[in-house]
Amino acid sequence: MMNRIVLATCVLLAGNAFAQAQSGPTEVVMQFLASFNAGDVDGAAATNAIDVVIVDELPPYQWQGEGAFGRWLADLGKHDEAAGVSNGHMAVGKTVREEIGPNSAYIVLSTVYQFLQNGTAMEAPGHMTFALRLGADGWRISAWTYSAPAGSPVG
Repeated sequence: MMNRIVLATCVLLAGNAFAQAQSGPTEVVMQFLASFNAGDVDGAAATNAIDVVIVDELPPYQWQGEGAFGRWLADLGKHDEAAGVSNGHMAVGKTVREEIGPNSAYIVLSTVYQFLQNGTAMEAPGHMTFALRLGADGWRISAWTYSAPAGSPVG
Protein backbone atom coordinates (compact mmCIF):
# COMPACT_ATOMS: atom_id res chain seq x y z
CA MET A 1 0.00 0.00 0.00
CA MET A 2 2.79 2.43 0.94
CA ASN A 3 4.56 1.75 -2.38
CA ARG A 4 1.37 2.71 -4.25
CA ILE A 5 1.08 5.97 -2.34
CA VAL A 6 4.72 6.82 -3.05
CA LEU A 7 4.29 5.88 -6.72
CA ALA A 8 1.09 7.93 -7.02
CA THR A 9 2.82 10.92 -5.40
CA CYS A 10 5.77 10.63 -7.80
CA VAL A 11 3.44 10.43 -10.81
CA LEU A 12 1.49 13.46 -9.58
CA LEU A 13 4.65 15.51 -9.01
CA ALA A 14 6.10 14.49 -12.36
CA GLY A 15 2.81 15.40 -14.04
CA ASN A 16 2.80 18.83 -12.38
CA ALA A 17 6.42 19.44 -13.43
CA PHE A 18 5.57 18.38 -16.99
CA ALA A 19 2.52 20.69 -17.04
CA GLN A 20 4.64 23.61 -15.83
CA ALA A 21 7.27 22.89 -18.47
CA GLN A 22 4.53 22.77 -21.10
CA SER A 23 3.08 26.20 -20.17
CA GLY A 24 2.46 28.25 -23.27
CA PRO A 25 3.79 31.76 -23.86
CA THR A 26 0.60 33.47 -22.68
CA GLU A 27 0.69 31.57 -19.40
CA VAL A 28 4.35 32.52 -18.89
CA VAL A 29 3.54 36.21 -19.39
CA MET A 30 0.62 35.96 -16.94
CA GLN A 31 2.88 34.17 -14.46
CA PHE A 32 5.43 36.99 -14.78
CA LEU A 33 2.79 39.64 -14.08
CA ALA A 34 1.17 37.70 -11.22
CA SER A 35 4.59 37.15 -9.61
CA PHE A 36 5.46 40.85 -10.01
CA ASN A 37 2.16 41.88 -8.44
CA ALA A 38 2.64 39.46 -5.54
CA GLY A 39 6.18 40.72 -4.87
CA ASP A 40 7.57 37.30 -5.84
CA VAL A 41 10.87 38.43 -7.34
CA ASP A 42 12.16 34.89 -7.85
CA GLY A 43 8.96 33.83 -9.60
CA ALA A 44 9.05 36.85 -11.91
CA ALA A 45 12.76 36.37 -12.65
CA ALA A 46 12.22 32.69 -13.48
CA THR A 47 9.97 33.61 -16.42
CA ASN A 48 12.73 35.68 -18.06
CA ALA A 49 15.46 34.26 -20.27
CA ILE A 50 18.95 34.65 -18.86
CA ASP A 51 19.76 37.13 -21.68
CA VAL A 52 16.48 39.08 -21.46
CA VAL A 53 16.22 42.60 -22.88
CA ILE A 54 14.08 45.05 -20.86
CA VAL A 55 12.96 48.53 -21.91
CA ASP A 56 11.14 50.56 -19.25
CA GLU A 57 10.34 54.15 -18.38
CA LEU A 58 13.08 54.71 -15.80
CA PRO A 59 16.78 55.39 -16.24
CA PRO A 60 18.83 53.92 -17.81
CA TYR A 61 15.74 52.77 -19.82
CA GLN A 62 17.34 49.58 -21.16
CA TRP A 63 18.78 46.47 -19.49
CA GLN A 64 20.05 43.42 -21.30
CA GLY A 65 22.08 40.28 -20.87
CA GLU A 66 22.79 38.09 -17.91
CA GLY A 67 21.59 39.75 -14.71
CA ALA A 68 19.40 42.26 -16.56
CA PHE A 69 16.29 41.45 -14.52
CA GLY A 70 18.12 42.00 -11.23
CA ARG A 71 19.65 45.27 -12.43
CA TRP A 72 16.23 46.48 -13.64
CA LEU A 73 14.68 45.55 -10.29
CA ALA A 74 17.39 47.43 -8.38
CA ASP A 75 16.95 50.50 -10.59
CA LEU A 76 13.16 50.30 -10.16
CA GLY A 77 13.61 50.25 -6.39
CA LYS A 78 15.91 53.30 -6.46
CA HIS A 79 13.56 55.15 -8.81
CA ASP A 80 10.44 54.39 -6.78
CA GLU A 81 12.09 55.39 -3.49
CA ALA A 82 13.30 58.71 -4.95
CA ALA A 83 9.90 59.45 -6.53
CA GLY A 84 7.82 58.43 -3.51
CA VAL A 85 6.23 55.53 -5.42
CA SER A 86 4.84 52.51 -3.57
CA ASN A 87 2.22 49.76 -3.84
CA GLY A 88 2.79 49.17 -7.57
CA HIS A 89 0.36 46.81 -9.26
CA MET A 90 0.05 46.01 -12.97
CA ALA A 91 -3.59 45.42 -13.94
CA VAL A 92 -3.90 43.44 -17.15
CA GLY A 93 -6.53 44.33 -19.73
CA LYS A 94 -7.23 42.90 -23.14
CA THR A 95 -4.75 41.13 -25.34
CA VAL A 96 -4.04 43.58 -28.16
CA ARG A 97 -2.05 41.14 -30.28
CA GLU A 98 -0.82 37.59 -29.98
CA GLU A 99 1.38 35.83 -32.53
CA ILE A 100 2.55 32.38 -31.48
CA GLY A 101 4.85 30.31 -33.64
CA PRO A 102 6.47 26.98 -32.95
CA ASN A 103 9.55 28.49 -31.22
CA SER A 104 8.78 32.18 -30.73
CA ALA A 105 5.89 34.39 -29.68
CA TYR A 106 4.89 38.06 -29.60
CA ILE A 107 2.25 39.26 -27.13
CA VAL A 108 0.95 42.79 -26.55
CA LEU A 109 -1.32 43.49 -23.57
CA SER A 110 -3.19 46.60 -22.53
CA THR A 111 -2.31 47.42 -18.94
CA VAL A 112 -2.95 49.93 -16.20
CA TYR A 113 -0.10 50.48 -13.77
CA GLN A 114 -1.64 51.47 -10.44
CA PHE A 115 0.48 52.90 -7.62
CA LEU A 116 0.69 55.43 -4.82
CA GLN A 117 2.89 58.46 -5.27
CA ASN A 118 3.49 60.31 -2.03
CA GLY A 119 0.19 58.85 -0.79
CA THR A 120 -1.86 59.83 -3.87
CA ALA A 121 -3.50 57.04 -5.88
CA MET A 122 -2.16 57.15 -9.43
CA GLU A 123 -2.62 55.16 -12.63
CA ALA A 124 -0.94 54.92 -16.00
CA PRO A 125 -2.85 53.13 -18.79
CA GLY A 126 -0.46 51.67 -21.32
CA HIS A 127 0.84 48.51 -22.92
CA MET A 128 3.32 45.77 -22.24
CA THR A 129 4.93 43.98 -25.15
CA PHE A 130 6.61 40.60 -24.77
CA ALA A 131 8.78 38.51 -27.08
CA LEU A 132 9.24 34.90 -26.01
CA ARG A 133 11.20 31.94 -27.23
CA LEU A 134 10.88 28.23 -26.62
CA GLY A 135 14.00 26.52 -25.31
CA ALA A 136 14.95 23.34 -23.51
CA ASP A 137 13.50 24.77 -20.27
CA GLY A 138 10.18 25.83 -21.84
CA TRP A 139 8.91 29.24 -22.87
CA ARG A 140 10.86 32.21 -21.50
CA ILE A 141 10.47 35.93 -21.99
CA SER A 142 13.38 37.06 -24.17
CA ALA A 143 12.36 40.73 -24.22
CA TRP A 144 9.70 42.94 -22.70
CA THR A 145 8.81 46.59 -22.65
CA TYR A 146 6.39 48.80 -20.77
CA SER A 147 4.99 51.85 -22.58
CA ALA A 148 2.65 54.39 -21.04
CA PRO A 149 2.27 58.11 -20.40
CA ALA A 150 3.31 59.41 -16.99
CA GLY A 151 0.89 58.42 -14.25
CA SER A 152 -1.96 60.70 -13.28
CA PRO A 153 -4.16 60.89 -10.19
CA VAL A 154 -7.06 58.43 -10.11
CA GLY A 155 -10.47 59.99 -10.57
